[in-house]
Amino acid sequence: MTDAILVLNAGSSSVKFALYTITKPADPALSAGQIERIGDDPRLHIGNRSRPFGRPEDGHAALIGRLLEAIDGLTPDGIRIVGTGHRVVHGGARYADPVLLNEDIIAELEALTSLAPQHQPHNLAGIQAVATAYPAVPQVAAFDTAFHRTQSEIAERYALPIHYAEQGIIAYGFHGLSYASIAPRLPSLLGSSARRVVVAHLGHGCSMAALLDGRSVATTMGFTALDGLPMGTRSGSIDPGLVLHLLSERGMDAEAVSRLLYKQSGLLGLSGISSDMRDLLASDAPEAGFAVDFFVDRCARAVGSLAVSLGGLDALVFTGGIGENAAEIRGAIAARLAWLNIPPPFAIATDEEGVIAEAAARLIR
Repeated sequence: MTDAILVLNAGSSSVKFALYTITKPADPALSAGQIERIGDDPRLHIGNRSRPFGRPEDGHAALIGRLLEAIDGLTPDGIRIVGTGHRVVHGGARYADPVLLNEDIIAELEALTSLAPQHQPHNLAGIQAVATAYPAVPQVAAFDTAFHRTQSEIAERYALPIHYAEQGIIAYGFHGLSYASIAPRLPSLLGSSARRVVVAHLGHGCSMAALLDGRSVATTMGFTALDGLPMGTRSGSIDPGLVLHLLSERGMDAEAVSRLLYKQSGLLGLSGISSDMRDLLASDAPEAGFAVDFFVDRCARAVGSLAVSLGGLDALVFTGGIGENAAEIRGAIAARLAWLNIPPPFAIATDEEGVIAEAAARLIR
C-alpha cells in the first residue's frame, strides 16, 4: 500500500488526474489520465486505453465523483490517499502561493467564481468531491494566477481610476501552473543566453507569457481568463465598446453576453464547425480554414507584443494540447515571425500536475 497525493486539474472541458508518492512527489506519477470532452462525449483516458465514462449531460462534479470511486484500482499495489492537490484558476489579490484549504478559504474562492466562470466552479467541484469521499484528507490549492504576480504594476494595471486597482481589479494572468512547469526547464533546453522567452500555452484555453529569466513580465490574459487570444469557445480580446453595444442596442442581458463570449465564440464561433483544433485542421470547409488562419494571425500578433515587453526575443516555446501536438499551427505562427530571426520554436510538454503535487507535499508533510 502506497501513501499517495491525488492531483485534480479541472479544466473547462476536461479533468486531468495523477497520483504521486507523498515522499517523492517530483518522481513520475504512479498513474495519470484524464476525462475528456465533458459536456459532449465524456471519455476516460489512461495510457493508451480509452473508454466511455458517462453521459453528455454529466458535469464535472458527477464525473469526478465516479473517478474517485475508481481511484483505488488505478495502481497495481493499491494506494492510500493521504493528501490532495487542486488546480484553482483564480486566487484573487490575496493568494500568490499554494495554500492548505479550510472552509473560510474555500468560501473566498467561491466568491471569485464570476472572474473564472468556466473553471472556478469545476475546481471547487473537485474540492467538494474529495471532501465527501475523503473527509479527513488535507487538501491544497495551487493557483493559476500566482505565477504572474512578478509582473510590474504597469503590466498589471488598467487605465482606470486607481481605486479600482486598489479593489483588486488588475490583470492577473492565468495558466500560471503551466508556465511554472516550463520555466525551470528553459535554461537546460535553450541555453543560459536565452533569457527572453515567450511561452505559448495553446489548448482549449489559450494564453502566452513573456518570461525574463524565467519570471513573468507580461501575459495575454488579464482580469479574467476571457482576455487575450481566441480560444476554443472564448472570444479573447474584443472592443469593450462592443459589449456595451450588445447590452444597449441589441437587447442582450449580461447572461446572454457572457454565454456569447465564453461559450459560443472563439474557434467554434469563427468556424461554426467545432471548438477543437483537430477537427478544424481535418476539415476542408473554408470556414474551418478561416478559423485556423484567424487563430494563427492573433497568436503571431501576441508574440510581437510580448517581445516588446521583453525588449527582444531569444526563443519561442509552445505547450498545451495545440501547442504540443499541432505542428502545423506552430509552423504557421513561426512563419509569420520569421522577421524576428529567432531559432525554430520548441514544443515542450507541460506538467501542471507535477507542480501541484510538489506544492501539496510541501504543505501536507
